[in-house]
Amino acid sequence: MIKIAPSILSADFSKLGEDVKKLEMCNADVVHIDVMDGMFVPNISFGIPVIKSIRNITKLPFDVHLMIEEPGRYIEDFVKAGADIITVHYEADRHIDRTINYIKSFGVKAAIALNPGTPVSVLKDIIPSLDMVLIMSVNPGFGGQKYISYASKKIKEVNELKEEYNKNLIIEVDGGIDVHNIKEVVQSGAEYIVAGSAVFKNGNIEENINNLKEAAK
Repeated sequence: MIKIAPSILSADFSKLGEDVKKLEMCNADVVHIDVMDGMFVPNISFGIPVIKSIRNITKLPFDVHLMIEEPGRYIEDFVKAGADIITVHYEADRHIDRTINYIKSFGVKAAIALNPGTPVSVLKDIIPSLDMVLIMSVNPGFGGQKYISYASKKIKEVNELKEEYNKNLIIEVDGGIDVHNIKEVVQSGAEYIVAGSAVFKNGNIEENINNLKEAAK
């Protein structure tokens, strides 16, 4: 069963709390929170105070995706803010093994994200320690981009590593996923689908999520 993780980067920021509340009532499974620092990616989004402010609004798990330099410096702060899963980029951390273990020491799930140009092979040694791998199917930093077709091959490669080294691993995919390509993404091995504009467009959150789940079958 796939899980839809709406990215609140595409929510209406003027009524963010209201949109987050709606997600729980509209069959969403996870809240995906993109944290951007303007250095690892060119954009800046939101940080710890915003996450704290919406934590009490919903019981849905918070999947906090850190698109920031030196993420290891902020892990404890994001845990205290309410993160259930913390995702750091392989490309942003020189000491990735240490950071994975540090995340897990707080009792939350540890995930690694790979940019489109980073090969799956870099995960081989650390995948037994991971709870989730996030394959970026667009270049991170902006919403509304087109799905990069070779991401499907990378999802399959992660799935092979999962079968060999860590059968409990969750495979998540983020970027350019909509009703037209979600089936291909799921058939490649994805279980968590991050969707921003595909969920929040036109304000029809429940209908959009149900359409995604139906198209994935």
